[in-house]
Amino acid sequence: MNSKYLLLFTFCAIASSCKLKKIVQSDFNYKQIEKISDSIVVDNITVHNLFKYQILAHKKSKFDSLMIQSKVYLPHKSLWDNCYGSIFGEENSYLFNNKNGMIKWNKILFKENKQQFVDHTKEITSININHLLRSNLEKFNRLVPYKPTAKVSMLFTPITGIGFGGCSSMEFAFEINNESLDLRYTLEKGFAHELNHFVYEQFRNNDSERHSALSQTIDEGFACYFTYIFFDKKITEYEAVENMTREEWSWFIENEKEIFLKSKIYFSDNSGNNPLLRNEKFKLFPKAPKTLNYWLGYRIVSKYVEEYGEDSWKDIYELTAKEVFEKSKYEQYINNL
Repeated sequence: MNSKYLLLFTFCAIASSCKLKKIVQSDFNYKQIEKISDSIVVDNITVHNLFKYQILAHKKSKFDSLMIQSKVYLPHKSLWDNCYGSIFGEENSYLFNNKNGMIKWNKILFKENKQQFVDHTKEITSININHLLRSNLEKFNRLVPYKPTAKVSMLFTPITGIGFGGCSSMEFAFEINNESLDLRYTLEKGFAHELNHFVYEQFRNNDSERHSALSQTIDEGFACYFTYIFFDKKITEYEAVENMTREEWSWFIENEKEIFLKSKIYFSDNSGNNPLLRNEKFKLFPKAPKTLNYWLGYRIVSKYVEEYGEDSWKDIYELTAKEVFEKSKYEQYINNL
């Protein structure tokens, strides 16, 4: 090939490569991602932004496996080893409980789901996650008279299923690539719900009937009520309970008496596998638009506060679920409907 044409061909090839690389790089605003704090710490609660390095590990032409090990795996090793490793079974534990497994799936997951990474990361950076997390944690600590110890990680994972939850307050995950979550709503409105679980869990574990359906119902209902308080009652009650619509809330109110009477017989069940907790399986109320026990728990807690005053929600941390239910006089309220 003539040297002049070879030079021209080489220049075009390099130019095309640069152009292609520029397009790929522009998918992410790396400067914005780098500004995200590695972690936010307020008192005894730590939120790790592991997703930050799951993206930055791909910034250069060569995948940074050391970054995955030091910035994604080790900061919350117990979450990966114990929680993810056990929830998704022994056959999948190799993905989570060792550095080589973590490196392998982080490399593949990015390539196979890059657009999802791009879209969700843009949404997070548009929120100003540093400010949001810190302000929420600080407000939480001002409101609640107890200081929980907790560790939460925001992350991408090869197998979703936890959503926003975990195995203990020290092994909590927020799965950014979990499509069942409304990312913006969960970050802006749902965080307070989960924070309340951290506090109540400490007291609930002292309850001899902590595994009962009633205990779980009060736990979830209380977290919903706390969300209502957290936002100074400026959001609606139905938004505080699973982000319902007005129509969905109305369905529950219209069927309140029947819901209670049919659900009460399962209060003492410890299996976790009953119609109150798993209406989607048992179809106790096939037309129920949301989760029965979240709504019922919220109503019981609301009646407790109506009975004892607007700040009495703070009492619930130290009460058993049975005490909350009995003192709320919710059953008497139902009987008078």
